[in-house]
Amino acid sequence: MKILHTADWHLGKRLDNFSRLEEQIEVMNEIISIADEQNVDLVLVAGDLFDAFHPSTEAIDLFYKTVKRLAKNGKRPVIAIAGNHDSPSFIDAPDPLARECGIILIGYPNQKVQEYALENFRITKSEKGFLEIQLNSSPMPVRILHTPYANEIRLKQFLGENREDELNAVLAENWKNLADTYCDDKGVNLLMAHLYMNKRGGEILEEPEGEKPIKIGNADMIYSDAIPPQIQYTALGHLHGFRNIGTVEKPVIYSSSPLCYSFSEAGQKKYVSLISVDENRNLSFEKVELKSGKPLHRKTFSNLESALNWLSENQNALVELTLESDTFLKAEDRKALYQTHQGIIHLIPKVKNQNQGSEDVQEINLNKDRRELFRDYFKSKNGGQEPNEEIMNLFNEILNA
Repeated sequence: MKILHTADWHLGKRLDNFSRLEEQIEVMNEIISIADEQNVDLVLVAGDLFDAFHPSTEAIDLFYKTVKRLAKNGKRPVIAIAGNHDSPSFIDAPDPLARECGIILIGYPNQKVQEYALENFRITKSEKGFLEIQLNSSPMPVRILHTPYANEIRLKQFLGENREDELNAVLAENWKNLADTYCDDKGVNLLMAHLYMNKRGGEILEEPEGEKPIKIGNADMIYSDAIPPQIQYTALGHLHGFRNIGTVEKPVIYSSSPLCYSFSEAGQKKYVSLISVDENRNLSFEKVELKSGKPLHRKTFSNLESALNWLSENQNALVELTLESDTFLKAEDRKALYQTHQGIIHLIPKVKNQNQGSEDVQEINLNKDRRELFRDYFKSKNGGQEPNEEIMNLFNEILNA
């Protein structure tokens, strides 16, 4: 049996004002190709399907076309849960129609999936927060504990009566009860969730830059030791870099986003996780690198010529460009940069040696010409740098207005 785990698609996401839709179409096609070439039996999408509660028409169209192709028109089950960027009601809405295509959409925690059957698989057991799938291609049932994203209050409403309990304890108890009831050694036992989870005693993982943070505080941290021992693989969504916060024997995997979505991810490789289970229930996984999408670069240059040369040689990249200079960036220099490269997302001018060497208060001669007073003021605020001709011309326009 082979299972593909992917997450954090963020369909419809932009990088500042730059659309990523064409890249997302390309990487969705790549994920579909991997699933087909590897003859995958089941696909898990662990949340953040869209980037917004109210996604664009183009993003919605891409999502449904992608999951339909992944499901091979009902021949292969696809299970997708809501993340913190998704509207759970919006994710749930098309479920009756999606089920007929082999797509199981789960918006809320503790949701019960309807039992039903298609030609190649059937949902044989279902409980709040749990489902069991029997594939025709395998004698082993697949048991999945599923927890879409919810905030602390909603999770406790769904999962526990005592709202004073720590969130980690609430989740641990709920998962344990489900695992003890349904997860024996005759099937494949998985947990699928969109949560901010850390390893107890390990480093605290950073949430992605530009992400809606879901860390609540140390008292409500969720740790991997809440996962029941019966679970063989945990498929997580939320962090955008590939990580295993479990062990080789019991992986707890953030599969990564399919594209770099912020400049803090510049240089990151992106993956899907491919899980293999043999006839004895022995489970292993490998990360499969995704090649699609434009690379993101954070670059700093000390002169215009070097910046222009690099930009000319890296036309396919998206760039956050910092240009250090002795004076302020001129309009013609800015124009030259943007004409050389269409993928400059942020241009950050940085004037060298802005630190003033003295904190001495100087007497101001108000009898000076206004232009000279402005020049002195400008230098005092910018580390002794003289205003360039363009800035002085703008000041003269103001004086003459």
